[in-house]
Amino acid sequence: MTRKPARTNDAALAAFIAKKAEIDAMLARLQAFSDDHFGADPDQVNWSDLGSLEYQAHLLKQISDFAFGEGEHAA
Repeated sequence: MTRKPARTNDAALAAFIAKKAEIDAMLARLQAFSDDHFGADPDQVNWSDLGSLEYQAHLLKQISDFAFGEGEHAA
């Protein structure tokens, strides 16, 4: 019978670092998008623009609450 070698965390670490890089890239894109007023012309902002921004803020709050154990994720 052949035994598999003991599994190390090397693969998990590599996957973690790759996923972190993916998240860092998304955060950089979001920051640039924010710097550009989320693609809205400040002189022509309308209620639709606000609705879109509120939805994005809602999604980011879910992520933030999860990451920091707040909101519905509070202990």
